[in-house]
Amino acid sequence: MSTIDLSAGNFEQTVLDNEIVFVDFWASWCGPCRNFAPIYEAAAEEHGDLVFGSVNTEEEQQLAAAAQVTSIPTLMAFKKGALVFSQAGALPAPALAQVIAAVRDFDVDAAQAAGTD
Repeated sequence: MSTIDLSAGNFEQTVLDNEIVFVDFWASWCGPCRNFAPIYEAAAEEHGDLVFGSVNTEEEQQLAAAAQVTSIPTLMAFKKGALVFSQAGALPAPALAQVIAAVRDFDVDAAQAAGTD
């Protein structure tokens, strides 16, 4: 599956309706964003069972601000609607693969239960 464009109109529903969602916050003028884009696309193709979304921060400034994105590219991962990963900076393919594996393995239910004690 290729990446999907996320906007203020579909962001929340996409995060809530899918088990795991990765989100790349980017802008067309950003060199590191352009370098990361093919790595992100390849990961999306390789992991068709996951949702890979992209937010153009120039077009979606309010969404980027609401997500507290202060540097781009920023990669976020949501699992069961909860933010479980957020990091600014372009990742090389092996590092992105490690993040994907870690998010798959992360027990968000246990983490949320531990946080309510």
